[in-house]
Amino acid sequence: MNIVIRKMRKKDVPQVQDVARTSWNATYEGIIPAPIQQNFLNAAYSDKMVKKRLKNTVIYVAEADRKVVGFANFTPGSKEGSVELAALYLFPAYQGKGIGTALLHESMDQLGSREVHLSVEKNNEIGTTFYKAKGFEVVSEFDDDFDGHVLRTVRMVLRV
Repeated sequence: MNIVIRKMRKKDVPQVQDVARTSWNATYEGIIPAPIQQNFLNAAYSDKMVKKRLKNTVIYVAEADRKVVGFANFTPGSKEGSVELAALYLFPAYQGKGIGTALLHESMDQLGSREVHLSVEKNNEIGTTFYKAKGFEVVSEFDDDFDGHVLRTVRMVLRV
């Protein structure tokens, strides 16, 4: 499988939306009620919002055989190299194949990141296991009201 990590382009919007919807539904089944997931996805991954993210943040995509299979979305960082990882999603069929790791590392290299911060739902075992394996450390936990559904959120950081 040939993997390419590159910056997202406008033509990637539908594929990124598909990755987000598919991975969210698989990841949060049993954690976040389906109607709340749909509300979030409809708002956060609408055409308008994805184009806004593309303009105001940095998004890298992972392509496998010329198909977008994952993406990582970073908010602009500080001059000291600190960035916020807002999202890192892969189609479930492509998880566990090193693509997420390549996406994270290549993105961090391109951004010149020295410190990456993120928030992840504590019961998201896929995410928390992945981030801990990459060296992220838990720095805090808090309850988050997610559209009327309380989630236990973990704040993590990776210092390079």
